Amino acid sequence: MFTSEQRSTLLDLSRNAILSSLHPWEAGKPQPEPWLEDERASFVTLKKQGQLRGCIGSLHPVRSLLDDIWHNAQAAAFSDPRFPPVTEEEFEQLDIELSVLTEVQPLTVSSEQELLSTLRPGIDGLIIEDGLRRATFLPSVWEQLSQPQSFLDQLRLKAGMPAGHWSDTMTCSVYQVEKIK
Repeated sequence: MFTSEQRSTLLDLSRNAILSSLHPWEAGKPQPEPWLEDERASFVTLKKQGQLRGCIGSLHPVRSLLDDIWHNAQAAAFSDPRFPPVTEEEFEQLDIELSVLTEVQPLTVSSEQELLSTLRPGIDGLIIEDGLRRATFLPSVWEQLSQPQSFLDQLRLKAGMPAGHWSDTMTCSVYQVEKIK
């Protein structure tokens, strides 16, 4: 768990990452504090007037938390293929939500029903993979899709699979997040 000061630092970091692309002369990457050097995975979600405006993240830790949030904030603002790049006019209207992930844990499930009974709504993020198709939903998606069946069906559609898809080669993993708004 992060302290309130650390949470504030992480939100400032994400805002400065976006601002540094809009106004490179105003904001730069800060010197890392020791806790920011730990390798962690994160997602940065941008909302404008309550609507999704960008969301990019990492499922596995591959760089420091500082670098991961910096990279993902810029990518959510300017490289999410679902949205045009954030404009200077929009910047002040953005709400930023950070999700710092726990380690991804593989699930050993042999059926859809077993998976559905294992999921903890509002707590678990889910990753599904089958062949080259892969998708994840953060735990916050439970706010829109509160039923495990609809959560799973929509995640399969996101991955490019049919809603009722299940196969012996499909793998499932879960993780949790510390959400910072």
